[in-house]
Amino acid sequence: MKDLGSLLFKVNIPKTNPQAGQVLVAEPFLNDDCFNHGVMALIDYVPEEGATGVVLNNRTEYFLADLLDGVAPGIKLPVFCGGPTGQDRLFFIHTLGENIIPEAREFAPGLYVGGSFDAALEYVNSGYETEGYIRFFIGYSNWVEGQLEREVMASTWANMPFRPTGEQLLTGAGDSYWHRMVRAMGGEFRRWSVLPRNATCN
Repeated sequence: MKDLGSLLFKVNIPKTNPQAGQVLVAEPFLNDDCFNHGVMALIDYVPEEGATGVVLNNRTEYFLADLLDGVAPGIKLPVFCGGPTGQDRLFFIHTLGENIIPEAREFAPGLYVGGSFDAALEYVNSGYETEGYIRFFIGYSNWVEGQLEREVMASTWANMPFRPTGEQLLTGAGDSYWHRMVRAMGGEFRRWSVLPRNATCN
C-alpha cells in the first residue's frame, strides 16, 4: 500500500543549491530522532568538501552548568543538540557580534558562530538576556561531498525562501519551533503545519 501520508502532504519543494547561511526545514516524515521536525542552520558549505550545520530547535535535558565550569549559581541556560557528530564538543551561536564576543565568525547576516568562550560565559553570568541572543550546542551535523545536495534533491530539506532574523532563529524550541517556521514559509507548506512530530501516530 502506498504511503498515503506522504502523498496527501506532498509539497513541491523548490530545489536550490546549498549555501552557508541558509535555513533548512526538515520535511515532516523525516524519521530520524535528531532531525525529525528539525530546523537546520548551515554554517559552512564547500561543494568539493561538504557541509556543516546545526539543528537549532533540538533542546537537550542539560543546562550549561551541567557541562561547563564557571557558570554562575542560579543560571538555568538550556543546551541544544546540534547534531550527531562531535558529541564531545560544546559551542555556541549568537547575535552578539565581535564587539561583545571577540573572534566570533559571521556565517550569515547578523548571526555568528563561536568566538571567545570567556566572553560568552561573562555575558551569561552577567545576567543579560540569552533567549534570542545566544544558544549553546552539543554536537553538529555534517555532510560529505554531494550528500546534502542529494538530500535536497530528494526533498528531505526545504530551503526557507527568506532568512529569519538571528533573534527569531535563537528563540523557541521543539516541535512548536518547527511549526512556526513552516507557517512562516506559507503557500503549499501550510499542509505540513497540521502534522505532529510523530505523524505515524495519527
